[in-house]
Amino acid sequence: MNREDLEHIIRAAAEITNEYEFVVVGSQSILGPIPNPPAIFTMSAEADIYPLNAIHKADEIDAAIGEGSRFHETYGYYAQGVGPETACLPAGWQSRLQRIQTSGTNGRVAYCLDVLDLFMAKAAADRDKDRVFCMALIQHGYVSPDAAINRVNDMPIERAAQGRLRARIKRWTNALREQGHEIPGDAAWIPPSGNAL
Repeated sequence: MNREDLEHIIRAAAEITNEYEFVVVGSQSILGPIPNPPAIFTMSAEADIYPLNAIHKADEIDAAIGEGSRFHETYGYYAQGVGPETACLPAGWQSRLQRIQTSGTNGRVAYCLDVLDLFMAKAAADRDKDRVFCMALIQHGYVSPDAAINRVNDMPIERAAQGRLRARIKRWTNALREQGHEIPGDAAWIPPSGNAL
């Protein structure tokens, strides 16, 4: 899924629900703050989305443009209607949302997760695909491990789980170093142009 595809989903979701504002969580929310990321970040065909002011209408999105729908069959990507509880996010995430509002969305608004908040949600979920995604965020310079570790205290999980999350981030970072990657925050690291942390 690319940014144009996501804008199409936002536009379609607006038409289905007659709502104006949406929240996009999950991996494809990266297309808000980073409209043209490397291919590893756009492999998913699914956008997790819900109407900001009518969460109950997420089911309507699922029914009309969800997995296995005619929309999915036609375009090769789809929406999954979700809710705010879908992602485990750090305190204050709402204040860091990234806004999409273009002609491609018919002027409707979608709020996508900040890249670091997306990383934290994926790191907390800790599925194989989340590990790959998170390590790629570090490898490509979009997330600093130090910034991620500093945000662990803001995660709404018990202290023991926070400890495991810190250890997980450190383990991923060390694995990338062992593979020869330069890590954001390391002395030798130079930020890629246009990729602010």
